[in-house]
Amino acid sequence: MKTRPVPTDPAGRRRLLLALPAAAMLAAGCAVGPRYVPPADAAPAAFKEAPTAAGWLPATPGDALDRGPWWQRFGDAQLDALAERVQLSNQNIAVAVAAYAQAQALVREQRASLLPALSASGSGRRSGPVRSDNGTRPANAFSAGLTASWEPDLWGRLRLSVQSASASAQASQADLASARLSAVAALTTNYLQLRATDAEIALLDRTLEGYERSLTITRNRYDAGIAAQTDVLQAQTQLVSARSDRAGLVRDRAVLEHAIAVLVGVPPSDFRIDAVAGWRPVVPAVPLALPGELLQRRPDIAAAERAMARANAQIGIARSAYFPSLNLSASVTGSASRVGELFNASNLLWALGVSAAQTLFDGGAIAAQVDAAGAAYQGAVASYRQTVLTAFQAVEDQLSATAALGEQEGLLRQASQAADLTEQQILNRYRAGQVNYTDVVSAQASALSARRSLLTVQLSRQAAAVALIQALGGGWEADWLRVPADVARASSAR
Repeated sequence: MKTRPVPTDPAGRRRLLLALPAAAMLAAGCAVGPRYVPPADAAPAAFKEAPTAAGWLPATPGDALDRGPWWQRFGDAQLDALAERVQLSNQNIAVAVAAYAQAQALVREQRASLLPALSASGSGRRSGPVRSDNGTRPANAFSAGLTASWEPDLWGRLRLSVQSASASAQASQADLASARLSAVAALTTNYLQLRATDAEIALLDRTLEGYERSLTITRNRYDAGIAAQTDVLQAQTQLVSARSDRAGLVRDRAVLEHAIAVLVGVPPSDFRIDAVAGWRPVVPAVPLALPGELLQRRPDIAAAERAMARANAQIGIARSAYFPSLNLSASVTGSASRVGELFNASNLLWALGVSAAQTLFDGGAIAAQVDAAGAAYQGAVASYRQTVLTAFQAVEDQLSATAALGEQEGLLRQASQAADLTEQQILNRYRAGQVNYTDVVSAQASALSARRSLLTVQLSRQAAAVALIQALGGGWEADWLRVPADVARASSAR
């Protein structure tokens, strides 16, 4: 590197100031990466299992849909409050938030590589004794320097690195949306199951009251010599079995309460949900999206698409290794025995430098890296398509489940009503001495089983509604679940 004094004439200084910008024109090369084109998916025109019954809304433009929190459709104020807590305190969401923040920081780091780097240095030294005409005394030596370096992005490698980091950040944003959707869906499912368990416990409490009355009637009949002791034993067995079932439900409720505590980010010992009377098995109507719209709504699909964009950029980064790298540098240094004289023109030296590097032989390492990047891209494409297919499957599964459960609830309601009537009639006939107590036990067991089956299918319908909302991406009601399509398009076009 050749060093020269800093020019003192105006023309010389203008040449120095224009040296680096002129060299920057060398960076107007062509990017070596392949242009990213998102794959075209053959989405069906409609879902196979889409119902036509009343209460299901056809797909409409996104701007016309309700954007409120979807969990509010279940009409439970406590669920609404817990859903807000989950979004603030859930630790899985916190992990996703941190990952997104890290990805954004990496984007800023990559963007910084496009700009020149500037550094300053300085030093001072006092040494002695040094002989001079005035005798022996300590000597001072001061120096200061300013150095700039820049790597022109001749082949687009740095820009591709920025695109790759941006795609990763957008994928992290989609992962954050997935984490939020998953956490709120898990909370909603657990909460609804807890409320259904409360309802089932209340059902058993009412049933136990009936069983206790039956046991009292049976004992009275046994004391009067009308009934056999086996009738009393059967009544006792039925009562104790129902109490055992209730104890199991209490255990299940505690497990659900603990799971909800973890979802909202608190220790189970510090969390409690009080039982409330009157569970309402509300099943909200879910507006269906067209299959094509599903690709824009589900955050996992958005994340998979951004992974493809990142893999595509990595191909160009690998290809750029075939071409030479260029680095421009400039420095200005000054040295003097006094600080005030450091920046005098006579004490300054400037330097301009250019360095280039080119791989001449690597045994095929670069080619292998390019092939590996291409294979990674093909894997990302396959993963994206599999994610899309899985999304369609999830929606179809929940649509068919919703339809079947709706029909099943109607049938089980009829069965429960018939079992209730049978139980009452058999009990009346037993009191009249027309049937054995075995018939009473059988009728009561059938009635309880029918009631619990009805309650179970009502819960299943609610769970299917939550799963369907989750399968649709939740984007029709929650803006924070979406990765804007215009952001993705802008990133891919860079």
